[in-house]
Amino acid sequence: MTETVKPKSNRLLALDILRGITIAGMILVNNPGSWGHIYAPLEHASWNGLTPTDLVFPFFMFIMGVSTFISLRKYEFKPTWPTIAKIVRRTVVIFLIGLAIAWLGLFLRGIGSGLAVLEAALQFDQIRILGVMPRLAICYCAASLIAITLRHNWLPAFVAALLVVYAIILLTGNGFAFADTNIISIVDHKVLGANHMYADTIDGVRLKFDPEGLLSTLPSIAHVLIGFLMGRAIMETKDNNLRIQRLFIVGTILTFSGFLLDFGMPINKKIWSPTFVLTTCGLASSFLGLLIWIIDIKGKKTWCRFFEVFGVNPLFLYVLGAVLSILIGFIKVPSATAASGSISLKGFIYQDILIPLCGDDTLASLVFAISFVLVNWIIGYALYKKKIYIKI
Repeated sequence: MTETVKPKSNRLLALDILRGITIAGMILVNNPGSWGHIYAPLEHASWNGLTPTDLVFPFFMFIMGVSTFISLRKYEFKPTWPTIAKIVRRTVVIFLIGLAIAWLGLFLRGIGSGLAVLEAALQFDQIRILGVMPRLAICYCAASLIAITLRHNWLPAFVAALLVVYAIILLTGNGFAFADTNIISIVDHKVLGANHMYADTIDGVRLKFDPEGLLSTLPSIAHVLIGFLMGRAIMETKDNNLRIQRLFIVGTILTFSGFLLDFGMPINKKIWSPTFVLTTCGLASSFLGLLIWIIDIKGKKTWCRFFEVFGVNPLFLYVLGAVLSILIGFIKVPSATAASGSISLKGFIYQDILIPLCGDDTLASLVFAISFVLVNWIIGYALYKKKIYIKI
């Protein structure tokens, strides 16, 4: 379900820009020309650690928390039936869109492997249930329901409790090992089943290990709630100088806490470790403060128009990018370099056009990723110029 809405004129532009930067970043890192030749900063940490790429998704979840505060404020944070219905409806829509994207990829791969259309369409026993969109849906729902039922003064303690409980689960359940004995993997295998999970390979070991698994959703909810609390902190005042002061102070505390605790509890995106939550929320808070200073205080806005296009239609453009990525990986075109005489449209652009043009596989892969972002931006810009803002 989508609706066309007009954004409020008094919205904080820096929020849209941070949201747009993260969506553009998510599209960029998800679409290299070749997964075998990825520009180094665009790779995720293989297990423990943090790269620039590991920041884009948690930054988006943080800003989703800020936006959730702004959205629920209109309903005075009261658990009325209209408010709950709105939360549940949006949750279901986002979750189903995530399932639909997973189904589309599975369906087209089935067609490509020679399955009949009906057989390819009914591979529900193989579909990945969780992923980016389902995680967004679950965390949005949980954080929103908590925000309208729990006193906001209790939220910091609630967030801390969630992270401490999750830390204990990890420390007592082999949670920092990439292995079948990891408690996260065990829960996902028991509840979801291996056929509905993501398969990952680290140091030559391939396992069904979902980076958006069930247990790791707990700290993700805490992640969104931290964003919610920062939304409260900055929206309680109209003084931008006070806003950035709060953002930088909290951001510094969270970031240093995450890095210090990393020595006993590694920063790890794939298990969404408590230190990953603290560090990325801290960095997101500081970055938002920096953007408010640049954009809303200093008035330097020209550079950010590119990201505003992504920021005002974030989930729509993310979904568009995912669908386009699946389609160009499925559509076949003639190719002189392919042994079979044909290749996917993505392969043709990468191998037949960009590699000869760039003279280097990794550079060609980077150019492809940037070009893919630009294609999505062009579509988003057409909507932006017509003032069409699609709310999912």
